[in-house]
Amino acid sequence: MKNNSTPAAHLPPDGLPTYRMLTGPDDAAFCRRVSDTLALGYKLYGSPAATFDGKNVIVAQAVVWPSIQDAIAQPARN
Repeated sequence: MKNNSTPAAHLPPDGLPTYRMLTGPDDAAFCRRVSDTLALGYKLYGSPAATFDGKNVIVAQAVVWPSIQDAIAQPARN
């Protein structure tokens, strides 16, 4: 049996990754996706990004699971 040293409470639900990049058209559906992700417990990571594909504004927002947020913010220690 595999020994996982990370308690289940420190992992996102449903096998989701600890880092996610949400992307899509800048519309209400995208805003709901971000809101739903935050409601699951993810935290915003970095600034949102936006670009224009010739037809729509496409936006992106990174999110991280709280258990890895401190590890990302801290420089590696030797």
